Amino acid sequence: MSTPRTTFTTPVPAADLAGPVLGRRGFLRLGTLAAGGSILLAACGGNDPAGVGSGGGGMLRWGWALVTSWDPITSSAGWDVHALSLVYAGLTRLDEKATPVPALASSWEYNADGTAVTFHLRPGLTFSDGTALDAAAVAKSLLRGRDAPNSLVAAQLTSIADVVAVDAATVRLDLKNTDHQLPAILAGKTGMIVSPKAIDGDEKGLATRPVGAGPFQLTSYVPNDSAKLTRFAGYWDAANIHPQAFELHMPPEAATAVAALQSGRLDVATVPASQVEAVKAAGFEVQIIPSLVISVLDVNNTTAPFDDPKVVRAIKHAIDRKALVDTVQFGIGDVNYQPFPKGHPGHVDDLENAYPYDPALARRLLAEAGHADGTDLTLTTAIVEGLPEQIQAQLGKVGIRVRLEAIPQAQATQLVYIQRARPFFTDQFAGRESPVQAFQVLFGEQGLMNPGRTTPPELAEAVAKITETPLDDPAYPSVVQAATRIAVEKMPNVFLFSNPRILVRRPDISPLGSYLMAQRFEGVTVDGNS
Repeated sequence: MSTPRTTFTTPVPAADLAGPVLGRRGFLRLGTLAAGGSILLAACGGNDPAGVGSGGGGMLRWGWALVTSWDPITSSAGWDVHALSLVYAGLTRLDEKATPVPALASSWEYNADGTAVTFHLRPGLTFSDGTALDAAAVAKSLLRGRDAPNSLVAAQLTSIADVVAVDAATVRLDLKNTDHQLPAILAGKTGMIVSPKAIDGDEKGLATRPVGAGPFQLTSYVPNDSAKLTRFAGYWDAANIHPQAFELHMPPEAATAVAALQSGRLDVATVPASQVEAVKAAGFEVQIIPSLVISVLDVNNTTAPFDDPKVVRAIKHAIDRKALVDTVQFGIGDVNYQPFPKGHPGHVDDLENAYPYDPALARRLLAEAGHADGTDLTLTTAIVEGLPEQIQAQLGKVGIRVRLEAIPQAQATQLVYIQRARPFFTDQFAGRESPVQAFQVLFGEQGLMNPGRTTPPELAEAVAKITETPLDDPAYPSVVQAATRIAVEKMPNVFLFSNPRILVRRPDISPLGSYLMAQRFEGVTVDGNS
């Protein structure tokens, strides 16, 4: 028997923090959580829950989308991970390159054949309600995510046969098959650990009253408006959490973002690329943070004329991605032909010009597919202005006559991905903690964003090889990139460009961390406090 593989046993610097970025596609959205009004949460526990004992000071106000649910297993949108990361922690987290590193667990190791992984918890962990965060609590939380009838993360935990509390500080995940992706999968909301006391006492209440072990704890919440939080001194990395209080507000409209910052209603806000120069001129700091969000045209390749690969390839060559970045994105972002941005282990450098803009080749491919006089398509979108209009104009130059169809965003998932009634759709893919998750969502036979529900056998085999490869294996990046190459060459998805996270902050807020995944606030100071 070979020696068990041990990974990531050293402490992680405060800068190595992360978690996905703003995305519009998760699973189906939940209904409204509450019919207005403020939900107040009583502080409890014995670890200075208000966070007033140490750690710096100040209030930080962030303009960002509020959650669909504060319960990580019923959260239904990818962007929820940003807010959920304020109140929950997992066994692992992601660094700047989206690589899993220690969090609640200080280290972990797999057995020789990768069918079990053992996590070693940090000492003295507690939840914000004062309950001990031990191996039994971890087991209860993860098994709830796997087994609860209403769990939207269950599909990510199917490889887990059992979760065993070996002792108070050691938890072992026994697997049905080799799966080296779990440390990455558990770094997102799938692996956020929930208090067993809250689960047993008021499980339904978790949707509005979260109880975790993250850097902050929720004290009041007004659905669709705002959330107020205080620093949780029991957080394992509390020394790097400086604001004593944190407020989350619904993001302002682009036209009012500067006013919200100038008035002090917000300290950090997200703005579109079109507003960058204006906020700079107003004296605010702008950070362009790479993210996993990629603009894409989703294509159902079981519907004519997209069932002809030459038509799909013609579309890929007919699009001038650089012009899209310059016009739609005001030059912010990178042309992209693949599901992962630069800096991600799955990004293939020599695919950066996989389908160069070539109108003549596009016309020739259309003719070879029997469309010498062009063809008519309907491009479905939630917002007609901007990108869809540019796509319409570019495809029109090669004889592809595009009609734009606008549908409400709330209906998009049902019409495009469930009913598969719209074969050509503008969207954004927000990435996932694990590249295998990304491949499953985009290209799997049951993948939500694969409306054709077809997958080449060689791609399925390449993705399976990723799961079988340890994350610290030197060959791991090349294994992921091999799957990327097959997907780009064989699948109909038309990737366009990356969408960096554009964050604007007041000058008295220190620089924010730059991570591909969810925004975190370790190390961030307010008014010079540290």
